[in-house]
This record gives sequence, C-alpha cells and structure tokens, in this order.
Amino acid sequence: MALLDTLHRWAGGFVGLVLALLGLTGAILVHRDAWIMLPHAGDAQIQSTHVLAATTERLMSNPETRPQSVTFANANLGLDRLDFGKGAGAYTEQAGTIVSQWQTQWARPELWLFDLHHHLLSGDTGETIIGIAGVAGLFFVITGTILWWRTRKTFAFRPLPKRLSRPAIVRHHRDLGIVAAPLLVLSLLTGATLVFRPISAVFLGPGAPATIDTALQAPKGPKVALADHLDWRRMIVTARARFPDAELRSLSLPRKESGLVTIRMKRPQEWLPNGRTTLWFAADDGRLIGARDAASLSNVVAAYNILYPLHAAKVGGLGYRLVMTLSGLTLGLLGTLSVWSFWFKRPRPVKVRRGVRP
Repeated sequence: MALLDTLHRWAGGFVGLVLALLGLTGAILVHRDAWIMLPHAGDAQIQSTHVLAATTERLMSNPETRPQSVTFANANLGLDRLDFGKGAGAYTEQAGTIVSQWQTQWARPELWLFDLHHHLLSGDTGETIIGIAGVAGLFFVITGTILWWRTRKTFAFRPLPKRLSRPAIVRHHRDLGIVAAPLLVLSLLTGATLVFRPISAVFLGPGAPATIDTALQAPKGPKVALADHLDWRRMIVTARARFPDAELRSLSLPRKESGLVTIRMKRPQEWLPNGRTTLWFAADDGRLIGARDAASLSNVVAAYNILYPLHAAKVGGLGYRLVMTLSGLTLGLLGTLSVWSFWFKRPRPVKVRRGVRP
C-alpha cells in the first residue's frame, strides 16, 4: 500500500498540471457554441436541400477562394464555419455571406482552446501526451479509490479544502476524488480511447480496433486532382436523395492524394455531431464513388461512435453539459491542488542534532 501511495503522489505531481489543463479547457469547450457572439449565431438551423445546395455552390465555385471544408450550421449555432487551412477560416450566415473572418486561430478563442485541449498546441506530439495523461488519470482514479478505502470512516464532502495546508488538501483531494470518480472515469476513458484507439479493445472486445479501422476507412477512389469547376449543387442533391432523413453536416475537399470529396451526414439515430453517414465523390468530375450508412455499422463501431458525444457533451442537452462541466472543473481542481501540495507544501525533513534524541 505504501508503494501504491508513493506512485500515486509522484505521478500526480508530474501529470496533475496537464490533467488540470484538460479539465478546465474541457469545461469551457462544452459550451463553446453558446459563447460565439456573432451576428446570425442565433439563427434557426436551415436544412432545406435547395438552400444548402445554393450555399455550397456559392462557397465552392471559385477555385481561388474556396475553403478546404465547410461545417454547416447546427441546432445550437446558426453559422456555417469555413476552414481555409493553416488556422485561417471564417463564419458565414447560412446563405454564405461572411460575418467574421480570420487568418490565424489565435483570433478565435474557441479554436485555440480546442487546439489546446486536443493537441496542447503542438500537433500529433501534443495529442500523444494528452492520451498518456488520460491513461495516467485512469490510474489515479483506480489507485485513489483503493487508497481512499482505508480512510473511508473519515469521509467528509467539501467542494474546497478547509485551508491550503497539505493535510487539508490531501483530505479534500481524497474525498472529492471518490465522489467524482464515476464522472472522471467517463471523461478520462472516453478521451484516452479517442486518442489511442487500441484501448477500445478493453471494453469492446479484442478485435474492436481492427473492426473500427476497417469500418471507418474511406473507399479507394481515383487519384485525381480537384477540378476547378464541379457541380457542387448536384453533390448536395445526390446526398440528400440517398439519405433523405439525414442532416447535412459537412463537405471536405480531398486530403493528400485521396482524390475524393467527402460529405458527412447525420441520421436521426446518430449521436455523433457530424454523423458517420458519409458519401464520397470523385474530385475530377463529381461522380458518386461510394456511400456509407451509419445504420449499417456493427454494434462495436456504433458503440465507438458514441464516445465523442459522451466526452464532449454533445448529447443530453444542457443538463448533461452541466454534468460534464462539473467533471472538468473537478479534474482541474484536483490536478492543480495535487501539484501545489506535492511541490510547494511537502513536509520539510526534521533535522536531528547529533547526540540529542528526537
């Protein structure tokens, strides 16, 4: 037990600050659509095929100004978001008129906060660090629960420690942690699995990672360059005709050498904000190459697809957003105070004079 306690304290002293950062940024980001204060942000979502087709044609017709992707308005945000790459982007009202534009993500707090939460502002390396921190966080919850059991009779719930002394912080950390453990497991497990897909084998079965990779893989399309002029309107009409009950969520230009324009849609039974119902069109002439109906995915893949909505509070409305806000704030508090108590409130060693009994 002493070794477990030492591992818990030392690991927390080094990883706690990263977990605190993830918790606090996550608590803010679950509400990000609500604090985008721009004209038309409160407009009702439009899913008329005619309007979506006309807007897409307007945004994508000029090869010189077309964005790399368009994410269409949703029920909580009445603006389309354009991504031009390298941090540049814009918000438009749903007819395609720009209401805000930027050349760097630092101009929009919701963008750099998202990058901070998902990549620590350092790309794939930061994402890996976040995944490791998530796994470490699960270790803290498990070991913390084991260590709490021996002191369970002294349990007293307090939102904040009585004082900033080390004993008070340790007791608060222990008791608040056991109360928040279920929420922390939910946040940490979903987050770590989204970074490290092989973790899904723990709760979805040994073959889950391979099954998910295969199911979510795009079809092999022609390696062709993107044409200057495509019938964007026809793509939207084709997508809506194929899945008439689905919400149109995004359109993306080919990445690397895929040669495919991708349209993502969300069917009513899907929880994922942008859905997994997907259509792929050839980049040279706009012909339909393939389509995937999310309803046809296996139970394993369907279960994996609900991880992000659970992690980012994209389901359950305001009530669940508040629950995940509480989870993030608690993680931020536990992580911050654990680092503070470890590095700045450690007990000083007792100096014993020679020849004098302590």
